[in-house]
Amino acid sequence: SVVTPEHLAWLARRLTARDRWLARMLREHRVLTSRQIVQMAFTGVRSANRRLRELFQWRMIDRFQPFVTVGSAPMHYVLDIAGAHLLAHEDGLDPQELRYRHEVSIGIAHSLRLAHTVAVNGHFATLIAHARTTDHTRLTAWWSETRCRKHFGDLARPDAYARWRVHDTELEFFLEFDFGTENLRILASKLGDYEKLALTTAITAPLLIRFTSTAREATARRALTDALDQLDHPDLVPIATGTTASPVVPAWLPINGADTTRLQLIDLARNWPALAPADAPTASAQLAPPSPMPPASSPAPRG
Repeated sequence: SVVTPEHLAWLARRLTARDRWLARMLREHRVLTSRQIVQMAFTGVRSANRRLRELFQWRMIDRFQPFVTVGSAPMHYVLDIAGAHLLAHEDGLDPQELRYRHEVSIGIAHSLRLAHTVAVNGHFATLIAHARTTDHTRLTAWWSETRCRKHFGDLARPDAYARWRVHDTELEFFLEFDFGTENLRILASKLGDYEKLALTTAITAPLLIRFTSTAREATARRALTDALDQLDHPDLVPIATGTTASPVVPAWLPINGADTTRLQLIDLARNWPALAPADAPTASAQLAPPSPMPPASSPAPRG
């Protein structure tokens, strides 16, 4: 067995703070590619692959490589049984309380939502990579779709909740990642859910919708504008759309905002000055979300 006290004790002597952080990120966000892990926590591909191979051999993490018709997909990593048990013991929990099942963890390899989950996680990996090399810049919160669903119930189901800080300015936002497969009427209908969320919880956070093409974005903006006009409180659902995760290019275009030009991510906070972030939603003490930023001892990526 890989979850004997002897093996867990052996692991405890060999795991770094970065290893433990990675395990917690995989528990929260389900799957990360090798490229995303390099972006978030390593200096390069060679050192990352060496450590990931060791963690795989120790059953901290598991891996799979999806089939693609052209080229080869990057390796995808999920939490494995030894990693789940070690995190449970660190948090003072009975491993059974985690309800971890390896077949569910690795089962995302066959999920129809794999590409969507990887795309959402890639969005935030880009932000983390930028923050690691930029002073006074941090991704201070990043909640998974699963955590959002548990916390906000059936009011709204964003793909993520996050906070992005640059110096003393912070932007709180929900993210919806549009993969181009959803009917635009369904996408637009979600605005009513966010209006209900704002009215019920007093959380008025901007909704950022990322598209895979500018053509899809342009079509969607017309549907979103019409849907906003149908709301009783459209000011409770500030929206911006974009097609890239880069935090350093003017990528986001507000709908019904004070500005009609594309803005950098942090500039959205200045576009809606009345929406200064309130206290972050409170997570339960058990299984709290991990810090999106890797431990300070983790070296920043080159380049």
